[in-house]
Amino acid sequence: MEAMGVSFLSTTPSLISLVPVPSFNSNSVATNRCLITRAGAIRCSKTETDVCGEYGFHRRDVLKCIGATVGMELLASSGPWVEMATAADLIQRRQRSEFLSNIKDTLLKAIKGNPDLIPPILTLALNDAVTYDKATKSGGPNGSIRFSSELSRPENKGLSAAVSLLDEAKKEIDSYSKGGPISYADLIQYAAQTATKATFVASAIRKCGGNEEKGSFLYSVYGSNGQWGLFDRQFGRSDTEEPDPEGRVPLWEKATVQEMKDKFKAIGFGPRQLAVMSVFLGPDQSATEALLATDPDVTPWVHKYQRSRETVSQTDYEVDLITTLTKLSCLGQQINYEAYTYPVKKIELSQLKL
Repeated sequence: MEAMGVSFLSTTPSLISLVPVPSFNSNSVATNRCLITRAGAIRCSKTETDVCGEYGFHRRDVLKCIGATVGMELLASSGPWVEMATAADLIQRRQRSEFLSNIKDTLLKAIKGNPDLIPPILTLALNDAVTYDKATKSGGPNGSIRFSSELSRPENKGLSAAVSLLDEAKKEIDSYSKGGPISYADLIQYAAQTATKATFVASAIRKCGGNEEKGSFLYSVYGSNGQWGLFDRQFGRSDTEEPDPEGRVPLWEKATVQEMKDKFKAIGFGPRQLAVMSVFLGPDQSATEALLATDPDVTPWVHKYQRSRETVSQTDYEVDLITTLTKLSCLGQQINYEAYTYPVKKIELSQLKL
């Protein structure tokens, strides 16, 4: 599992016996080992160790060479989350981050070439996730919708083209993955994230009169890109090996608002989340919102998000949608935070020339 925090000494295991911060005393050195706490404060403990040899050589000179470059980089990349991390943990984080960035590039390219598939991609992610059953702890965003017997169900009509697109993207992703093939469970949810971002950017472009460059800049300045951090951490879902049980997903285009409310309630959501997820409930968002607006519990939220989408930043709408999608994409899943990592070539410190 990904560790949380940084200890510089962990980056050079063979030098653990050396003391990193010597004092001006020629016989001994006061070592302050500092740990970053969850609140960001620093806690230090002091020990005394002899570090000067026969020739008065201070081992701090060695650590200066290594620590100045490596130590600060690791501290900067650890973030405020944590308590302790080894070099291996940070390597794994970087591996996952780079892989995820490449995945997003591949998915964005695929979606830009097929913008008409954005609605079915969103519904695909929703339908894969809402099979979750709290009583049995089964279902959820586990990739089961990829099976033909589940994909052919009435509620999944029209989603096969989206699955075919993701099949092709998966082949490309797996070809450059160094840590094994991506799961369909991850692929489907990150495709929904990419499609959602594409709708946000498209909205910004419309507000700029169709100018793509200005629209993209508008989203980068006022948009919600920074809100996706928690979603991106939930990377490492496992695929199920069988379809989920039937009868757990409504036929959204024919469902009443009460049936939608009941389904969302069953997975821990309310009218607010139902309203913000309207774009996931079928190809015609306007028609879905018009239906939802007939319910007194949902109406206030429908109007709230409609007003928000008229603003430059769409803050309320985008943040609530990202929050809801993040929760939806993790229902019942045990995230493997070591997924897609791989061994790296070991560096023998004894061979380094200092």
